[in-house]
Amino acid sequence: MNKANVISRISEIGIVPVIRADSDDEARQLIEAIWAGGISIFEVTTTVPNAVSLIETLAAEFGSEVTIGAGTVLDVETTRSCLSAGAKFIVSPILDLDVVETCRKADIAVFPGALTPTEIVTAWNAGADAVKIFPAYAVGGANYIKAIKAPLPEVELIPTGGITLLTVGDYIRGGAIAVGVGGELADVRALRAGQSEKITDAARAFVRAVHEARSL
Repeated sequence: MNKANVISRISEIGIVPVIRADSDDEARQLIEAIWAGGISIFEVTTTVPNAVSLIETLAAEFGSEVTIGAGTVLDVETTRSCLSAGAKFIVSPILDLDVVETCRKADIAVFPGALTPTEIVTAWNAGADAVKIFPAYAVGGANYIKAIKAPLPEVELIPTGGITLLTVGDYIRGGAIAVGVGGELADVRALRAGQSEKITDAARAFVRAVHEARSL
């Protein structure tokens, strides 16, 4: 799957689950439960134990059926490790220009983090395929995305942080191509309680909410 295909899939589905867990086994179970709900994109954060090995295993096992990316990538060394493992996109909470350049040279989608208009434009001009707005909820939520898109309509945005089922539609209508969703979707507590079906149902609900927002 090339970069254009990856970006197209992310834009089409509109949801990027952010996978955080205390073990690689829990992360895998979260991915399987969310996938059952119709989402085939996953950001495996480097805070997950053995994250690089997990990315490699998932990429080899699922192939093009599932798009596996790496999140919380803070430096070039980690970027290269994740790309070697098979990550199809790189996400960071910060803007590191060397990380962006490394992904550009590898022809891999990269979504660096930014918040202010200056940071956002700097990331976009550096070659970001979309800019992760983080933490989105803390600076006005969907209203902030709408405000940014007014003067910067060409910049693709993926807000992340505090997004819920009740607010996801507002972000999509505000101009986001997709949103990153963490604990509201990748619910470790539900998993540990043996309620993986709750995670699957939540995935279906998020997909439905994005579709409804785009239909208006």
